[in-house]
Amino acid sequence: MNVLIPTAASAAGLVGGYKVARATGVRPLGGVALAAGGVAAFKGWQKNAGTARAAALTALYLGSFGYSHALHKKIGPWPAVLAVTGATAVGSLALGRERS
Repeated sequence: MNVLIPTAASAAGLVGGYKVARATGVRPLGGVALAAGGVAAFKGWQKNAGTARAAALTALYLGSFGYSHALHKKIGPWPAVLAVTGATAVGSLALGRERS
């Protein structure tokens, strides 16, 4: 599997989850989008890099989500979401590559 697929899934989960929650006013609905992106990314990372790396990248994904809540108070909501999405994407590209 191409490393870009789980990277895109993680980005879609973080950005999409925030967008859905903000647009609908229903935070749990945003959580569904976040979870869907996370599950899709985990499966891709697992296929590419194995379960241990997939678990580490999922921890990064969830940690990024959590950190965005603290970061938004300093730089605003959209910049926070985009910053943590970028960090997660870099991690995915670095660690989510196919096993050799």
